[in-house]
Amino acid sequence: MKLKVGRWLVAAALGFATPALASADRLVVDLAAEPSTLDPQIQWNPDSYYVYRNIFDNLVTRDDKGDIIPQIATSWRSLSNTEILFTLRSDVTFHDGSKLTAEDVAFSIKRITDASFGSPQRGQFDKIVAAVPLSATEVKLVTDGPYPALLAQLVKLSIVPKAVVEKVGNDPFNLKPVGSGPYRFESWQRGVAVTLKRNDDYWGTKGPFPTVLFRAVPDGATRVANLQAGSSDLAVGLDNDQLAQFKMSQRVKPLTALTERLAYLRLNPNQPPFDNPKIREAVARAVDKQGIIDGILGGQEKPIAQMLTPAHFGWAEGIAGPTYDPARAKALVAEAGAAAKVPFALTTAPFFDQRVVQAIQQQLRDVGFEVTITLVDTPSFLQRTQRGPLDSPILAISRSSCACQDADGALYQLFHSGNGWTIVENKEIDGLLDRARATLDPAVRLADYRKIHEIVAATLPVVPLYQTVVGYGAAKPLQFKPTPNESLFLNRMRWGE
Repeated sequence: MKLKVGRWLVAAALGFATPALASADRLVVDLAAEPSTLDPQIQWNPDSYYVYRNIFDNLVTRDDKGDIIPQIATSWRSLSNTEILFTLRSDVTFHDGSKLTAEDVAFSIKRITDASFGSPQRGQFDKIVAAVPLSATEVKLVTDGPYPALLAQLVKLSIVPKAVVEKVGNDPFNLKPVGSGPYRFESWQRGVAVTLKRNDDYWGTKGPFPTVLFRAVPDGATRVANLQAGSSDLAVGLDNDQLAQFKMSQRVKPLTALTERLAYLRLNPNQPPFDNPKIREAVARAVDKQGIIDGILGGQEKPIAQMLTPAHFGWAEGIAGPTYDPARAKALVAEAGAAAKVPFALTTAPFFDQRVVQAIQQQLRDVGFEVTITLVDTPSFLQRTQRGPLDSPILAISRSSCACQDADGALYQLFHSGNGWTIVENKEIDGLLDRARATLDPAVRLADYRKIHEIVAATLPVVPLYQTVVGYGAAKPLQFKPTPNESLFLNRMRWGE
């Protein structure tokens, strides 16, 4: 094994050598987990999104300030309260050379809203009841009533090529996706890395890196070591202790941002012991959110009592859930008697900070619960938490983000009856969610979301924990600005000095 020392230290043994100059022709990104899918209309989770969002274009996107701006759509206008007309770019081609047209847009929308396709994202788009191509560059979307969150949701809907998907089928398309984005799919070595190549024919801002490798590196310490050795250029999912190692580094810089993502506990009220409201309240009062933030996370996260963050439309000031009170938690456990003595598992996955998981386990044990930790891989965790009210984990710790920064995307999937992520059935919540997504009056929407927050805080199917901070380690010459929706747009990055 030979090591070359220059501006970068090349880790040849890993097989991913980083060139010695800032004009490197390959960017190496270490992810916390392997993407679960590369088809953008199947699963939504960060490690998949980081990769496939660079392969595909969307109708609209957000700029670095958070404003919704054109992408495939150049403009749009309302024809009525239920119809919106999008005008599309005429110069966009997919990576196979075929033209992107309104037929592909309509197909993509119909595909993700088709119940038989089974997309976990369907609840975020099912207000769209029709997508009608009017010409090669015009498509009309029809919604089931007014839908104020439509543009915010379309930020996440990627356009797939109709002809390719219909020719090869869904499973082969997931393994070898074809998009129109600034990077094209090259290869997927399962368990190791996804390789993308720059799309030199891209209609928009071209990526600065000819080749990008997204590697699966579950161990955070290894992601840190790779950065310090120069065998990677960007690492995601680093905690505050890991980021602190870069403060004096000549090679690596820490980058952080408050996000729209939040951490929460999900208490399944359909299964013992959490069918008992006293036990759910005991859990809520046993967890010291601020103590975890200050003692483990470095103090940047913000405690929350609702399933939104201030980055969302629908955030309500003054929502207060049960406060940290371990003495009251112990009393509630005692009042529940034998019901509280049922052992249960806290289900988690590698994407979540395991220091926090262990701290919450101890806090629950301290008030009298018998709780163990069940750690599963990310795809298995996502599958388990979408099994519905009766078969989902009894207690899970997770993170939530819709990447749309609107309460409709954040709350509808989690709390409306019938959605794959939902473990509660509450007709009042259903009605409020339906009305809030069907009115164009922002004051009505805000009032409805406030009421939902109050119901959730009182019934506790979830315990919101904190607004998360995303942490990256980056090679010092890499110019990259983290955003609240945690996007890694490669063509917005640059090598600098």
